[in-house]
Amino acid sequence: MPLAPPRPRLPSLNALRAFEAAARCESFTKAAEELGVTAGAVTQQIRQLEAWLGIRLFDRLAQGVALTPAARAALPRLSRSFDMLAHSVQDLRAAHENRALAIAALPCIAQLWLSPRLPALQQAFPGLLVSITAMEQPPDLKREPYDLALFYLEDAPTTAQALDPDAILPVCAPAIARRLENTADLANETLLHDAVWRDDWARWLASAGAPKTIDPHGGPAFSLYALALDAALAGAGVLMGRMSLIGPHLEAGRLAAPFEYRLTMPDRLTLLAPPDGPSHPRVAAVMEWLGSSANSQPSS
Repeated sequence: MPLAPPRPRLPSLNALRAFEAAARCESFTKAAEELGVTAGAVTQQIRQLEAWLGIRLFDRLAQGVALTPAARAALPRLSRSFDMLAHSVQDLRAAHENRALAIAALPCIAQLWLSPRLPALQQAFPGLLVSITAMEQPPDLKREPYDLALFYLEDAPTTAQALDPDAILPVCAPAIARRLENTADLANETLLHDAVWRDDWARWLASAGAPKTIDPHGGPAFSLYALALDAALAGAGVLMGRMSLIGPHLEAGRLAAPFEYRLTMPDRLTLLAPPDGPSHPRVAAVMEWLGSSANSQPSS
């Protein structure tokens, strides 16, 4: 009776993932960010893989790393293999009819745009379970276990749905707005900043023709936009508001816009779906519903 030869022993899957990400990004640091580990962990995994293979995969340079010819030749096939593995996992997930719809979103979008719409979404789709993960960068929907993602993007892929153009303008508590007659008065107020969008004040002031004596970078910065918004609502200063995030507060009168000028932004709130087709049966319908809901403010 013929015996089938045993499958060849493979190196650690984590080590292969670390190598593929580092090789594709050409950076251990970027690979670590993508994988959610430290750069030191990526370095250790790659060293273990090099020891297992008995060859060098990267040349360590003063300004970073460079792929060796052997590593560069192996990268395309390895990347395709991980994509195929991810597709197989997505197929297994899709076979579970009652699983939750997994959404990834920028923290401020998750807190201020998506969460207020969840009650109406669940009314529109009875029985639909939704899980939301906040993250700073869009996930790779080909590989990561998300059915939908919401981020601000300038250039949306063909499978995405970009919503209406967004705009920024100063917003504050009504009591502060009453003493702001022109942009020069902003010099006497505390400017509130989101740490990621810290340049928004400079953009708006320059576009609005405000006096250059106003320091666009002065004032506290907050790591979360929701914290900066809370400070503005409490009367702690003037926030550069994004209409897609602060619209309900303006409509309800909790915030006021002392100046009419709005600066249209190059990036838009964008709904992203897996490029190879939905992995959840309700992705298309939920995307359509969320897109339609963008034109109306959620109940507060």
